[in-house]
Amino acid sequence: MDILLETLTDEWQSLVRLTPQIVVAIIVLLASIIIGRVVGRVVVGVLSRGNFRPTHQSFFRKLSIWLIAILGFIVALNVLGLKSLAGSLVAGGGITAIVLGFAFRQIGENLLAGFFLAFSRPFEVGDLIESGNLQGIVQSIELRSTHIRAADGRDIFIPSSEIFNNPVTNFTRDGLRRLSFKVGIDYADDSEKARRMLFETAQSVENVLSSPAPGAIFSGLLAQYVELEVYFWIDTFDPKVDLGTVRNEVIERCRRNLVSSGFTVSSNVTSNLALGGYGPVEVRVGNAAS
Repeated sequence: MDILLETLTDEWQSLVRLTPQIVVAIIVLLASIIIGRVVGRVVVGVLSRGNFRPTHQSFFRKLSIWLIAILGFIVALNVLGLKSLAGSLVAGGGITAIVLGFAFRQIGENLLAGFFLAFSRPFEVGDLIESGNLQGIVQSIELRSTHIRAADGRDIFIPSSEIFNNPVTNFTRDGLRRLSFKVGIDYADDSEKARRMLFETAQSVENVLSSPAPGAIFSGLLAQYVELEVYFWIDTFDPKVDLGTVRNEVIERCRRNLVSSGFTVSSNVTSNLALGGYGPVEVRVGNAAS
């Protein structure tokens, strides 16, 4: 019992003697974090004047914070008298990185992919993108993943390695979005007249761009009808333009004009027969035995 008390007393006295060093080490560590944040803000300010992307600004801000924090941690170890430990951390950093790379290969792939994407990322926050079978509006961009929000409200986090290795479709990079729909008319109708009318109708809708110009083309001669495709462009950078509203307006006007002009609008499951050119059809109702 006496040996235990003597040991605890010696350890306590050692801790008391180290208290000033521990306090200084904590101050150094906290100061390094604060300095890192200040340096990060300065770096962002400098990069913002150089027209760097927000993604690049965020990357260098975090890099500055981490580098200064690690430097402060090493200095704090030296203050505590753990110079050998600090030296081994610096000397063994490469080996540690290799070991951790194998242990956390997938995490390392995402971080490395995020690093390269930070300088060549084909999208920004607010863009509508598609990667693989995932589509949504970009909410935030980090080194490990990209956060997108799908049309149905789902929040999806795509790992950076998947975006780096797979094709990415950006629907809104230049602000232009092409929309289209198809409609069928009867073979007996004047298809060229219908095509011109659909083109003029799409052109007359508000918020449909004149350049690139809309168009209407023949897209197929199907078994039941002649198929036409109408396409048009909108400016997604314009906050007053709603994609769904413009598309609905173009489709409804085209449908109305086709019907009012006497065209027979065909379905993709049935065949429409125009009976106007034939004589009266006699229908008899009676028993089969009569």
